[in-house]
Amino acid sequence: MSTQSPPSTHGAEGTQITLVPIGYVRGGRREVRDGRWDQETARIVLDADLLEPSATHGLVAFSHLEVIFHFHKSTRARSGAAHPRSNPHWPRVGVLADRTQHRLNHLGVSRCELVAVDGLELTVRGLDAVDGTPVLDVKPYFEEYGPRGQVREPAWTRQLMAGYS
Repeated sequence: MSTQSPPSTHGAEGTQITLVPIGYVRGGRREVRDGRWDQETARIVLDADLLEPSATHGLVAFSHLEVIFHFHKSTRARSGAAHPRSNPHWPRVGVLADRTQHRLNHLGVSRCELVAVDGLELTVRGLDAVDGTPVLDVKPYFEEYGPRGQVREPAWTRQLMAGYS
């Protein structure tokens, strides 16, 4: 079992960063489509060559996880503004004001329910990532890391998320 950190390049702005998946999503939804992710149950199978079996020790005490993953099926990226989900009824917003998969680094962040822990296998519900998705990191959800104060968001986001989970 390797205890070395994944390779990365450090230095000035514009350098490349190499990330190594710590596991993969197995099961759940196979195709990319929006909506009803709360009904999806999948497993995150962690890499035993990178993580010791004790890496998940204590995780079962948490109800939710934050999962950072790579949108590996996304084939395009945008750097400017567009209508979310190409819906002309919603305003054009910049890529940083949208949670689209078409981001420059194709990174996704999802909060999901932790159903079970079995060694290096995590069963989750509500993870909006498809079968085969590379998982870059898993963090237990701490309520204290949630937003402080009142949350503000535009009305179109409520419409977009209706039926999402």
